[in-house]
Amino acid sequence: QKEKLFALLSILSLFGLLSFLSKARAQRISIPYCRCVASKLFNMAFLRSVNMEHYLKLDQGGRVQVMYVWIDGSGETMRCKTRTLDKEPKVPEDCPEWTFDGSSTKQSEGRNSDVYLKPAALFRDPFRGGNNKLLLCDTYNYDKAPNATNHRVACLEAMKTVKVANAHPWFGIEQEYTLFETDGSVLGWPKNGFPGPQGPYYCGVGAERVYGREVVEAHYRACLYAGVKIAGTNAEVMPAQWEFQVGPSEGIDMGDHLWMARFLLYRVAEEMNVVVSLDPKPMSGDWNGAGAHCNYSTEAMRNEGGITHIEAAIEKLAKRHKYHITMYDPNGGKDNERRLTGLHETSDIHTFSSGVAHRGASIRIPRHIAAEKCGYLEDRRPSSNCDPYSVTEAMVRTTILDETS
Repeated sequence: QKEKLFALLSILSLFGLLSFLSKARAQRISIPYCRCVASKLFNMAFLRSVNMEHYLKLDQGGRVQVMYVWIDGSGETMRCKTRTLDKEPKVPEDCPEWTFDGSSTKQSEGRNSDVYLKPAALFRDPFRGGNNKLLLCDTYNYDKAPNATNHRVACLEAMKTVKVANAHPWFGIEQEYTLFETDGSVLGWPKNGFPGPQGPYYCGVGAERVYGREVVEAHYRACLYAGVKIAGTNAEVMPAQWEFQVGPSEGIDMGDHLWMARFLLYRVAEEMNVVVSLDPKPMSGDWNGAGAHCNYSTEAMRNEGGITHIEAAIEKLAKRHKYHITMYDPNGGKDNERRLTGLHETSDIHTFSSGVAHRGASIRIPRHIAAEKCGYLEDRRPSSNCDPYSVTEAMVRTTILDETS
């Protein structure tokens, strides 16, 4: 049993064992019991991995599987389904439009349930491998109008304007998230209790400080394989909370790549029997919330002397604070009310502020940017469950298109 357990720990996809071992460690369950349960979990995982390995190696006869992925009616979670194509698609346009039952995803009524899926962005499939693909899609109603949670259309409209295109806006979003057990408890936390106070967990190392690194590493590789522009990862301030960064990406690519990165995270965690939460305040009390800080620049900001353009953009953002708050979470600012309290490295939701190296401000200018007098700004207001299409659209409409309403 010990040999099997060590063998399983060498496998990146730990399935339910990851969840069990974290519980065992937190509750100090006896070693003999751990070995017994771990052995059973190993046998289940081994059987599953052997079966999948066999089938994934089967010849596909030149045809490919394309998994269509979309944002559902919550505006936060995602759905997917697969169809077969006769040859490998090279661009999204090579894939046909499709439909799904929107009444089962809160995107239509049962009496008129079909919702259209329009191909938008194509990625390699790290789960099936080969020439198989993941296809991010837009959703459209029966009359071909964008579905209520399809914010990509409005974002793309803004990005395609001549003024925005010529400004070459770059974005980098820091996606924070929290890992939970399937029973609703935070991964690695003591049952009916709490871990030690925040402090040792940020960018931490060690079994007593870090929970769920297997999920993080597997997700990182999956993103790299898929072609998602992932930039890095780190453990966050609250234990079992992590962050990955996507970007820099220009225009609509920011939203496309972040949404696909989220999908890959959900799928990796699914295989490990772990739940991913994008709740902006997953635990009440003296614990950090989760955000999606948006790093933003235009070509003028990145060029020599760009600090004047950064400061001008901040002045514009200050005048539209309420508008941005409504665009920065899927519930018009209600989710962020629990997070943006002025505590735990956040600004107050009702007040706009900015500063150099100030993590309690709405907008932070990194210290090295202030010293170099060019670069980018960081908007710290977006919530972890924000729609990146809405965030990036709001940013260019305010700072480039000079909208004020």
